[in-house]
Amino acid sequence: MAKKIGFKKYVGVCFTESKKLWGERPDRIYWVNFKDSKTGKLCWERCGRASDGWTPEAAQRRRHELLEHDRTGKYKPKKERKADLLTFGELLEKHYLPWATENKRRARDDKGLYQNWLKPRFANKFLKDISPLDLERLKKEMKEKRKSEATVRHALCLVRQAYNKAVPWRLWKGENPCRAVSFPNPNNARQRFLTKEEAEKLLEALRMRSPTVAQIAAMSLYGGLRLQEVLSLNWSNVDLANGVIYAQDTKNNSSRPIFIMEPIRKVLEELPQGSPDQLLFVTKQGQPVQWLSKTFRKVVDILKFNDGIDDSRERVCFHTLRHTFASWAVMEGIPLYQIGKAIGHKTMAMTQRYAHLAPDSHKVAFEAVAKNYNSLDMVNNQT
Repeated sequence: MAKKIGFKKYVGVCFTESKKLWGERPDRIYWVNFKDSKTGKLCWERCGRASDGWTPEAAQRRRHELLEHDRTGKYKPKKERKADLLTFGELLEKHYLPWATENKRRARDDKGLYQNWLKPRFANKFLKDISPLDLERLKKEMKEKRKSEATVRHALCLVRQAYNKAVPWRLWKGENPCRAVSFPNPNNARQRFLTKEEAEKLLEALRMRSPTVAQIAAMSLYGGLRLQEVLSLNWSNVDLANGVIYAQDTKNNSSRPIFIMEPIRKVLEELPQGSPDQLLFVTKQGQPVQWLSKTFRKVVDILKFNDGIDDSRERVCFHTLRHTFASWAVMEGIPLYQIGKAIGHKTMAMTQRYAHLAPDSHKVAFEAVAKNYNSLDMVNNQT
């Protein structure tokens, strides 16, 4: 680093010589220093180059300004002042979204929320200028546009996480405005599940239009698998000898066994077996299936499963198949704890939504206590 050279006439003002020439001599970079009254540490501030118009007199005036800021408690190091000028758009576009692309499964959802809702409102705002009231207005606008509570919550979560990430990245030191905002708690628990007859009709109609979609649907219905879990399965996950499929690429980042019963075995037998690293479900061109075709929705519409139903929780979609797996298991008397493990729920609270389908599951407790009735009645008669 170039040596700083002081002036006798200008206390606390120095300069370094640059390799860049200005006229016939090296350009000068002016600096000022002073002691922070709070910490006692010597603070250095870079003013600018002589070629940009800076002079020792101008640097001294800048030092007096900084000393006044220090005296009144308004002084912030240059790094913090720079952070104060960081806009929300710069944070998201230069830092957060590239990080999300590398580290989050649903980075595409974050990008969509930013483009559609956050960018128009906050992109040009400094982080320090976004207030809880701004976020409350965002909530109101999204609700007026009939966006679901889940979508509103995801937008607020994106803002909160972006601010939280900016702190360890040393881009921001201020308070997160989301702390003073109440987040919606959407009730997304699906109520609708298929009857046996509806499931048979659905699979049969899917087979007529697309055998592949029918196979994917059967894997979800009889394996309790999410769509992405089905599409991520490769042949190394399949252990036919022990009758188990290991679902590894799960939402909760933990693997779980899927036991191969007759419906799933039939699907596996229909598939052309590939190498261990090959996916179970690929396109005709041999590429990974990345999303579900429109065939599923078209068949549901043809079968009129959603006619007259507006509540999204009651409408049949692909996730209804996984919900049906859990619902059927409950009605067969399987304990909720075991069902939660089978479908990969992280907490019992997630599985508890199915408790109403087994109204007699705790009847045994009443029966056990009621066995004492006769003996108690006899004691009362004797007294």
